[in-house]
Amino acid sequence: MKFAHDFLFGAATASYQIEGAWDQDGKGPTNWDEFTKIPGKTFEGTNGDVAIDHYNRYQEDIALMAEMGLESYRFSISWARILPTGTGEINQKGIDFYNNIINECLKYGIVPFVTLYHWDLPLPLERKGAWLNRETGEAYLNFSLICFEAFGDRVKNFITFNETFVFCNLGYLAGAHPPGIQNDPKKYFQAIHNVFYTHAQTVIAYKKLNQFGEIGLSHVFSPAFSVDDSEENHFATEHANQFNLNWFYDPILLGKYPEYVVNQLTAEGNVPDWTEAELAIIAEAAPLNDFMGLNYYQPMRVEKIQGDVKEHVITRENSTGSPGNPSYDGVYRTVKMADKKYTKWDWEISSQGFIDGLDNLKALYGDIKLYITENGLGDEDPIIEGEVCDIPRIRYIEEHLSAVKTAISRGIHIKGYYAWSAIDLLSWLNGYKKQYGFIYVDHKNDLRREKKASFHWYKSVIANRGEDL
Repeated sequence: MKFAHDFLFGAATASYQIEGAWDQDGKGPTNWDEFTKIPGKTFEGTNGDVAIDHYNRYQEDIALMAEMGLESYRFSISWARILPTGTGEINQKGIDFYNNIINECLKYGIVPFVTLYHWDLPLPLERKGAWLNRETGEAYLNFSLICFEAFGDRVKNFITFNETFVFCNLGYLAGAHPPGIQNDPKKYFQAIHNVFYTHAQTVIAYKKLNQFGEIGLSHVFSPAFSVDDSEENHFATEHANQFNLNWFYDPILLGKYPEYVVNQLTAEGNVPDWTEAELAIIAEAAPLNDFMGLNYYQPMRVEKIQGDVKEHVITRENSTGSPGNPSYDGVYRTVKMADKKYTKWDWEISSQGFIDGLDNLKALYGDIKLYITENGLGDEDPIIEGEVCDIPRIRYIEEHLSAVKTAISRGIHIKGYYAWSAIDLLSWLNGYKKQYGFIYVDHKNDLRREKKASFHWYKSVIANRGEDL
């Protein structure tokens, strides 16, 4: 089986992780510009001031993507490059930069797939309460309308938010991302609701423009599975899915929050301070979403916690997606299993978990259009005789693209695959220790770009539409 000709083979990046030029051409500071300067927050104190200097080298990078045969490029827009303080006067040089990116893509026939928010919030909005402050949502709606007006004639695929779970969980429960708050579930659930209300408003506003494009958002997709067949662990798994899947997908796709989670939050006193008008907007927007983006790296293996939870200290090292952490309410923990395969960062490699999760998603939400907006392997790539031999990445993506093919054959509506990532980039908390890209960036040699083994492999996959997978 070949992938259909309207299936997009792509790769993705995010603005803070690649652009650099953190204060160039009028860009304002962001939450990450500040947060990464706090000692101990990132591996070896790395930050995105320069990153891989994509801001000044985008033509070279997009030419390499074109050489690889990339059909679509998912990138994000830095809000503070467009509106330096988050509101107020537009920075035309920021608009110009993203117009250049879009036009450069189109020159090569690459479909631009734009993420409006990939975690980098203008610093003044961060200091005023970030996503706990409803004014942030109002400012975001204004920002999104500026982007639709500036880019919507050529961009026909918009993602409103990337991984609400991650930036809220690590921001308000783990404290590993801005604003660095730990163990505050009330703020965690409130921030999520404020983001979803903002998403709904944005979708409705976009549809009124009649730009004839598509809009959706990208969620973490990490389905939970029980470690065994015991009743207690099956309960824990259902609980995990309710809080990590249904809580995030139901309001977007069904227009309402899951009753199971709302009931528990009510008992805890953690229900968001929402209004009937906000809930009505979320319900109104749900059928207007054109697609859901899934960012899949690994499933969760879940067991019920017996007895009291021992004190669990959150650190940067255990906030990186590896198993072993308890849920905020002490009901379950994720588990590393002896019979599973893992990366060096203890992320499980499971294409079967991907397929099973997609089956479950279809059972819950029906025939929704899906894009796999992130999937890839973080690794320390070996350099052998001057060549970057990232064979494990080839094996990982090969396995997961084959899973996508299987899912499509089962009737699951997947229309594109975006490897994370197009090029090696700053890995947020891990600095440059972990590589994800098809293109290597040599930080010891003026950020020189080099094609990896996976670059040539992915080019071949695209050329033959995955027939050889």
